[in-house]
Amino acid sequence: MDNVKYPGIPTTGDGSEAAVWVETHVSQAAVTYPITPSTNMGYGYQVAVANGRTNLWGDELMFIEPESEHSAGSASEGFALAGGRVVSFTASQGLVLQKEVLHVISGKRLPAVFHIGARALTSQALNIHAGHDDVYAVADAGWGILFAGSAQEVADLALIARRAAEDSQTPFMVSQDGFLNTHTVENFNLPEPELMKQFVGDPSEKLINYFDPNNPVLTGPVENQDAYMKGRIAQRAFYARVIPALDDAFKTYAKMTGREYDFVKGYQVKDAEYVIVAMGSMTSTIEAVVDELRGKGIKAGLLRVYSFRPFPAAQIVAALKNVKAFAVLERTDEPLAGSNPLTRDIKAAFADALDGYPGFPKIDRLPKIYSGGAGLGGRDIRPADIMAVFDHLRGEGEKRFFVLNIKHPLALEPEEGIDIIAKGTFRMRGYSVGGFGSVTTNKVIASTTADLFGLYVQAFPKYGSEKKGLPTNYYLTVAEEPVRIRSELKNVEMIAINDPNALHYTNPFGGLKKGGVVWMQSVEKDPRDIWASVPAWARKTIRENDYRVYAIDTIAIARDVSSRADLVMRMQGIVLLGVYLRVAPFVERLQLSEEQLWERIEKIIRKYFGKRGEQVVKDNMLAIQRGYREIIELPAEIIATEPEEVGA
Repeated sequence: MDNVKYPGIPTTGDGSEAAVWVETHVSQAAVTYPITPSTNMGYGYQVAVANGRTNLWGDELMFIEPESEHSAGSASEGFALAGGRVVSFTASQGLVLQKEVLHVISGKRLPAVFHIGARALTSQALNIHAGHDDVYAVADAGWGILFAGSAQEVADLALIARRAAEDSQTPFMVSQDGFLNTHTVENFNLPEPELMKQFVGDPSEKLINYFDPNNPVLTGPVENQDAYMKGRIAQRAFYARVIPALDDAFKTYAKMTGREYDFVKGYQVKDAEYVIVAMGSMTSTIEAVVDELRGKGIKAGLLRVYSFRPFPAAQIVAALKNVKAFAVLERTDEPLAGSNPLTRDIKAAFADALDGYPGFPKIDRLPKIYSGGAGLGGRDIRPADIMAVFDHLRGEGEKRFFVLNIKHPLALEPEEGIDIIAKGTFRMRGYSVGGFGSVTTNKVIASTTADLFGLYVQAFPKYGSEKKGLPTNYYLTVAEEPVRIRSELKNVEMIAINDPNALHYTNPFGGLKKGGVVWMQSVEKDPRDIWASVPAWARKTIRENDYRVYAIDTIAIARDVSSRADLVMRMQGIVLLGVYLRVAPFVERLQLSEEQLWERIEKIIRKYFGKRGEQVVKDNMLAIQRGYREIIELPAEIIATEPEEVGA
């Protein structure tokens, strides 16, 4: 990275912000209709338009929101026909509703780029979480399709897709997993504006205006039996340019940034005996498990598929032809087909290779091919589940199709207690109520921790359309190296109980390490009264595990500090940031004095809130300081007793 011209600008953010950063610099307009979980992308672009932003060539950005996703597709087509560089953001049913227009956009050779917050399609039930059903449903529409697995990959593949699209006159989709990428905060490097300008190029020099009256062109005519097939097959001349254009974009981007991508990319695959093939956010978890198994002498590997279309059939065969067995994990289930979509394409690739099809490596044997359904509708994919897959491959399990992390005859049974962590890891699991702003709080804590201490973070929310006013969780991991496990946190070093009722409807202490930290929202000031408010079973658990217990009334402080009533709820989270800084080990690890801590925090707060005025900065600083200083730690002698013994 030190030898490249454009290593990127370090930041923290989610996949939605990564997409918005790129598109507000290189595109000219967003034409979109909001649908969860892609809405934040459209919102971010709309904010840029409202602020009068221009792209890198001085074009004033435009935002168009028509009456439906189908209309958004049609309007995107029109903008592209007029020679404009257009982007759209959609997901799930919204993407499928556009399918009619997607065929037209590709048939007219319009190099639009759409960002997909990949989400399960409504089937037996509505679900707003991650699934690849929607992207698979439009895979035959003639678009390039790239799958990103992190915020970094979203930013980079957005640029790669744009360049490849315009060089081949073929539209592209960049897919990222809903919520697991679109809303998960992590460290990544923003592509520099100068890099984007050079890599993508001026739209006025690269795009064709089909509506130019001086150069009239007929598009989308009616073609009968004598002409349609000729036109359809003639499209192959354009599609022949896609692989070279995408390959050139991958290689050029790597030279400029040091960040390498390819149609497929192997991790520990060269000498692997057992491999998992996957796309999207699950790949980082698989990578971490591969390292764990390698440490035990097991030759495991991961094959990431970045390009689902064009499908890299020969490259996949070349990567996997020598393994004993591999499993393809997919976020979908298509039981009436021969196999699920990615598995189906890979099996066809091996059949072609075995048949001696031109362009394929020569093979004389087939590895054992397994297929698995995992993560449908955002279902958790844990390291233990991935371990179970590798165990299944090594044991030559009978289930050639299996499922993960549900109770079902096809399910693989994982070994419990597996905990893979990065160096210097500190994890927090929060218990709150939907609508309390806890998810935003988690993001603020993550971003501030990364900026303040130079650490790696992952703020992982548990969203739900039904959660407003109901119990919810949030997760935060901080470490000294990149956080690769992307799943709900069963094992943690701290729990934050924003909602005291959590002690009555669940056991929040599950997986909390011995000697861990418990923070509770409490209106009480006296440690004896705080302890008396804890249920007897929880007091027993706390004593048996030597937990350290802290409490504070973040709501009262927020009401007291905030100079604006509409900011009280957000201020609760800022108070919690102060609590987190006090009880987490990072200040102590870096041996910072309190004065040094406040100097660093003020710089960060000014970066985030400086535009809102000096009073907002002061309110935030006071909220953090009060959270830090007013936190109440329950003394060991009180925890050792029962309330009646201390007069409660």
